[in-house]
Amino acid sequence: MGNAQEPAMKTMKIHSTGTTLAKECREGHTRLDWLKPLARLSALVCVVVVPLAGCRTETRLYDTELVPYRSAKLREGDVLSISFPGSPNLNVTAQPIRRDGTISLPLVNEVAAAGKTPAELEKELLKLYEKELSSKQISVTVQSSAYPVFVTGSVVRPGKIQVDRPITDLEAIMEAGGFDPVKANMRSVVVLRYEDGQLKHYIRNLKRVLEGKSSLLLPLRPSDIVYVPEKTF
Repeated sequence: MGNAQEPAMKTMKIHSTGTTLAKECREGHTRLDWLKPLARLSALVCVVVVPLAGCRTETRLYDTELVPYRSAKLREGDVLSISFPGSPNLNVTAQPIRRDGTISLPLVNEVAAAGKTPAELEKELLKLYEKELSSKQISVTVQSSAYPVFVTGSVVRPGKIQVDRPITDLEAIMEAGGFDPVKANMRSVVVLRYEDGQLKHYIRNLKRVLEGKSSLLLPLRPSDIVYVPEKTF
């Protein structure tokens, strides 16, 4: 652990609680039923963090991880504007994608939107409204986008945070009311992320950032979990 340039991203291989959490993390993109995973998170992360308690190296972040998250696909919480040139009576503004991934539109009622790109949704709507359109054009625009991240451990207000802008690991902790200045171990903050079919974790030394010794912050992605462990005295 003495090499400060050693990659610190590892794939988590935990067979019981970890497998369950990974499954629920995956499902969280549509259901976001996170109460049970959060309740079990402390026990899970202890398996990861305790062996690293003596580690003082900073996580190596790669270019792809330092780029603020921008999703090409629509997701729950996105607010859409849908315009029908030539048929303004069908125009829809401020239409949110609901928890089940659908939106409500005139004449056709509910339409699945989450998981599609705006262009894919436009093509589907062209088929649904084919008989109603005088101009074969539909425009889908994302007015605003919101997604959940989760902060737990030694913070003031653990739980889900709904964000509508790019946010980093340290900013999420501050959104949760900040960390406990006495108990929080900011040298070993864990970010859990379900990515490419696997649950991965990043060990983050945010104490160096707070001390001005580093400026590396990790942009979060939808449904990331930030865990602030307690110090081991």
